Amino acid sequence: MAFSKISIIAVIDADESLRFALAKLLKSSGCAVELFASAEEFLGSKRIGATACLIIDANMPGMGGLELQSHLASAGRHIPIIFITASPLDKTARARALAVGAIDFLRKPSGEGSLLNEIRLALRVRNGDKSLCDSQLDGGVPETFPISVVDDDEPVRRSLERLIRSFGFSVSVFPSAQEFLISGHVRNTACLILDVKMPPMNGLQLQSHLARVGYRIPIIFITAYPDARVRARALQAGAVDFLEKPFSNDALLDGIHRALRLGNAEKPPR
Repeated sequence: MAFSKISIIAVIDADESLRFALAKLLKSSGCAVELFASAEEFLGSKRIGATACLIIDANMPGMGGLELQSHLASAGRHIPIIFITASPLDKTARARALAVGAIDFLRKPSGEGSLLNEIRLALRVRNGDKSLCDSQLDGGVPETFPISVVDDDEPVRRSLERLIRSFGFSVSVFPSAQEFLISGHVRNTACLILDVKMPPMNGLQLQSHLARVGYRIPIIFITAYPDARVRARALQAGAVDFLEKPFSNDALLDGIHRALRLGNAEKPPR
């Protein structure tokens, strides 16, 4: 997705050097950027309506990032937010923020590629890419959003099946891409957790096949063999995340929440 200068990315951080570093990166990528030293300055700027994505420090003097998120939501302003933080956030607060619409939490300093990928994801949500409304993820029932897992390693499949059920989601597991394709679950899958290296059709090949036949299922890739080129290719083709095994439960749950916010995949008519 190309960035549009019509869409403003607002950066809110008390650290001036970080604000200017982010502005340089975002402008070099074609973004229109507005900088603010505090949440209060942003709220008084009259730029809220033009803001397509917020990059905000979770912990700031005065009104913090989480408090600003709540304020905007209560005022009916649903702006995709990427939180950045120099210190780990309380898990309960993190989960609450993700549930009501945050795109992700990135640790400072974050990699340029990771940040730009999250901004692309935020703009897809902002532009109405069939996204689930925040209230569905916050107060709805997760089991209405089926998750599919494709991995040729049976212990991994069973472990993920138990974990995802513990999150409250319905889940189906498959030992190969072919089994998934003939299962009848493709049409109803809200999020696909997909191993990269599998015989005979690997994860990237399945991703390409699904796109070619018109299925836009949000995909989280998992792999025990990380490769920067493979990761870049998967993300460029629309993957929501690329997790290295072993990954944390929180990392997987965050990825699922982000995938579901992208919404129901566009699927061919019956």
